[in-house]
Amino acid sequence: MTHWIVLPIILPALVAPFIVLAARYHIGIQRALSVAGVLALIAVACGLALESADGTVTLYQMGDWAAPFGIVLVGDRLSTMMVLLTAVLALFVVLYAVGSGWDNRGRHFHALFQFQLMGIMGAFLTGDLFNLFVFFEVLLIASYGLMIHAGGNARLRAGVQYVLFNLVGSTLFLFALGSIYAETGTLNMADLANRVALIGPEATVGIRVAAVLLLLVFAIKAAVVPLHFWLPSSYAEAPAPVAALFAIMTKVGAYAIIRVYTMIFPPDLAVTSGLHDIWLLPAALVSLAIGMVGVLAAKKLDRLVAFSVIGSMGMVMVSISLFTPESIAAALYYIVHSTLAGAALFLISDLVRTGRGNLDLTNQPIVSGNSLTAALFFVGAIAMAGLPPLSGFLGKLLVLDAAFDSDLAVWIWVIVLLSSLISIVGFARAGSILFWKAHSVAPQEGIEVLPRPAALSYVAVGGLVSLLVGHTVFAGHVHSYTTTMSAQLFAPEPYITKVVDTPGKLSKPKGDY
Repeated sequence: MTHWIVLPIILPALVAPFIVLAARYHIGIQRALSVAGVLALIAVACGLALESADGTVTLYQMGDWAAPFGIVLVGDRLSTMMVLLTAVLALFVVLYAVGSGWDNRGRHFHALFQFQLMGIMGAFLTGDLFNLFVFFEVLLIASYGLMIHAGGNARLRAGVQYVLFNLVGSTLFLFALGSIYAETGTLNMADLANRVALIGPEATVGIRVAAVLLLLVFAIKAAVVPLHFWLPSSYAEAPAPVAALFAIMTKVGAYAIIRVYTMIFPPDLAVTSGLHDIWLLPAALVSLAIGMVGVLAAKKLDRLVAFSVIGSMGMVMVSISLFTPESIAAALYYIVHSTLAGAALFLISDLVRTGRGNLDLTNQPIVSGNSLTAALFFVGAIAMAGLPPLSGFLGKLLVLDAAFDSDLAVWIWVIVLLSSLISIVGFARAGSILFWKAHSVAPQEGIEVLPRPAALSYVAVGGLVSLLVGHTVFAGHVHSYTTTMSAQLFAPEPYITKVVDTPGKLSKPKGDY
């Protein structure tokens, strides 16, 4: 049993309290520890991703207790890819927070940041539904602290709304877990896959209710319409580095849907037949449409980016809801793209705020650092809108190709293409107001010229943009990897066997369920 898989959870869990206890009054030490911790996370995540690249499933049994009695962490291609994506994103986010000074505008930013990473990593690596709930709660607590970082009434109101919606999700999650445990007697995902498959058609009511409740919980996390109301204000009002980190938060919901509904409730299972295409696919299409219409209608840049996140999650969920190996592979490619593009745009909006003083989409004098900020916005907008040649365009092509055999293929193609056109118009409108028309507005006398954003801020945003370019250049290799990843998800027997049959100090009793 390897101990490396527990490090993505243990490292931030150790760094965070050390920052609070030993460096709470020394921002320089906090920054050094936080950056070092994230770099260590990247190194560990790379090792785990390389180990799982050949299909190896890594298991860690807490206290050497076997499933389903003990807590297990499981690393396969999907979970290790998400861990690596989170660690890389966290590096550029923390660099931006340091360069822009956001981390010094309130207390305990770096400690909360590390706790947030702990929750995200745990959600991706856990092999147990109850511990998925636990890590969701860690995410909620840390993210609320980060949301209200630096204070302000608007931020506080958005934070309260965010917490209330997620508490509703947590309550539904507990109801779902109770229903599942009452029906099966276990919450270990691999063990559940075996037990749910044995439930007869005459006893499916309880487990079907639990499956629907779980889907609602994960849809709240993924901001799927009509459960998306918490996202626009929460992301728009959050500090820019926090909103950029939150770009991975909606992907936790998408990850949970992929994991649970390919392993425990696969598409061919009679218990959940119709759940994906009857409810999830229409909701995903509406999410995509509403998100991109919000991009066109937004009056502030931060809300424009927040609605683009809803639209990008709609695209992800459209692909996931098809539940074929091709569509899941396309969704995984698009998840990486939308995470990087969304995070980059949130940071770019803060560059605009720094050089302009506000994010209103109205004609105002030119932004400090206009040329470089405009170039970054141009690339980020192209990526998020799905224009060629960047990865957003390739990701949408993969999704449309995967949807070709669907009964709703015409609707999917029409809505995806129309929403793409709307998003292009919305981003073009915002860019022209911020950077082009600004040249025709004369600076007002007596108005202080704002300083140019810090160089480190541009380095962080440039790093994310470079990753988007790399995701495009190596699209063939990435899609090939997500295809093998999808094949592993639709053939979960090695995962299940590894978790269920690996002995520990206390092993599962043999015999019939």
